[in-house]
Amino acid sequence: MSGTSESKAKVSGKVGWKSPSNIALVKYWGKHGRQYPSNPSVSFTLSNAFTETTVEYVHDENRKDRPSWRFTFEGKEKPAFEKKILAYLNGIADVYPLIAQLDLTIDSANTFPHSSGIASSASAMSALALCLEDIAASVEDRTMDYQIASHLARLGSGSASRSVYGPLVIWGESGDVSSASQDHAIPYDEGIDPIFETFHDDILIISAQEKAVSSRAGHALMDGNPYAQSRFDQAHRHLSEILAAMKKGDLQTFGTIVEKEALTLHALMMASDPPYMLMEPATLSAIRMIQNFRQAKGIPVYFTLDAGPNIHLLYPAEVSVAVAGLVEDLRTFCAEGVVINDKVGSGPSKLSV
Repeated sequence: MSGTSESKAKVSGKVGWKSPSNIALVKYWGKHGRQYPSNPSVSFTLSNAFTETTVEYVHDENRKDRPSWRFTFEGKEKPAFEKKILAYLNGIADVYPLIAQLDLTIDSANTFPHSSGIASSASAMSALALCLEDIAASVEDRTMDYQIASHLARLGSGSASRSVYGPLVIWGESGDVSSASQDHAIPYDEGIDPIFETFHDDILIISAQEKAVSSRAGHALMDGNPYAQSRFDQAHRHLSEILAAMKKGDLQTFGTIVEKEALTLHALMMASDPPYMLMEPATLSAIRMIQNFRQAKGIPVYFTLDAGPNIHLLYPAEVSVAVAGLVEDLRTFCAEGVVINDKVGSGPSKLSV
């Protein structure tokens, strides 16, 4: 960072953060107000599916004119992405007043296909929020506050609030977790069996195409969904049950809930008005193969999905050798045979820039 004796009010610098995607075990689907969840959720933070974001900034506390903000994706202009980022920056002035004093040059890159059912907005918005909080901490000469970063991330994408932490993260008020909040996510490690930190997540890219319906639109359709309240009640029950199972190391109950959550999510989409379906035929074929393998082998391997056709294959590290053959068989359902081998991770990290 550099400044001058002429004006300590103007400083410049560059920050960068790597932030992972996450996979919800209990899903957040439906929201109200300003990006508040209609039910609590819990997720695994991933390791290899991540976004790297760098931000060059100039801060001028005496600024009178409008700041300049520029966004590129992998070094290239991406108008659709830029529009979303600039709308976000324009919308956070009340909680991040520093934004009016910043010129920003932002560049992002992902390690996975965008808008295909992996939480790209979670990793992208959490990485940007971490950069913004890092800048604020530097300008204000204080320590970074991850709760603030999670709050900022939430305003860009609800699930992004969870990517600020790892490995197990809760977002949304719950009677079972007194510290859980609507405003930001919290890391949760109270008595969780260590086996869950060893979990693999092999992401089967059934389709790398952009989703036909955005998650934002899907959330909005929950407002008129006839099953919405039953779903919200179910999510509260599932959160309580899955945390209890994870404390006991009960893989079977864990897996049963995770799979119910995935199928409920897609059932809600099909019951929306208008209805829509994001699974592909290959998604269903892969699910059947996973279920048949588990039944025949008695091996704890489970599936979940986000709002897209791609499957997350979850299993503990201790069975990875036994599952390797299944993963190769499942590859036949994937676009160009692509499987992203991921695992539970510890959360974001600052880049050397």
